Amino acid sequence: MNRAWAYLINKDLSNEQLTGLQQKGDQFTKTWTAHESKLSANFELFKNKIIVVTVNENQTAASGCSIDKLTRFIKQLESEFELELMNRLLIAYETEGRVNVIHSSKIKELLHTGEITANTIIYNTAIANQEELQNWAQPLKNTWLQKYLPANQ
Repeated sequence: MNRAWAYLINKDLSNEQLTGLQQKGDQFTKTWTAHESKLSANFELFKNKIIVVTVNENQTAASGCSIDKLTRFIKQLESEFELELMNRLLIAYETEGRVNVIHSSKIKELLHTGEITANTIIYNTAIANQEELQNWAQPLKNTWLQKYLPANQ
């Protein structure tokens, strides 16, 4: 089974910054280990707004110490690129093929203005494995955010 982690990029980055971020992610995953065993891992920038890290645990399982290494690396990226990758109050939604990242406190306002609706695609970044990653894009009405929908939607 593959483990997976997702982190939202809370601001627009330049092409140069995105390239640097991808290079750093590739370098990290090439050298990432668990108890001195190399992990078969991948670092992906999804639509320039979501970092997705996966590990093929059929080869080597991610351990507590390797997950700590990932957390330190993500915090390093936060500092270097001035991001809030660990902020779990951020929400990613898609409109017109573009992923937008907002603070969850803005959901009511965006529903009221019509920028998002019950059918707007929301990305669940609380994924833990490949199966959840494959189903992470859901209409808002099927997510925990449905509690903000008006009764008639």
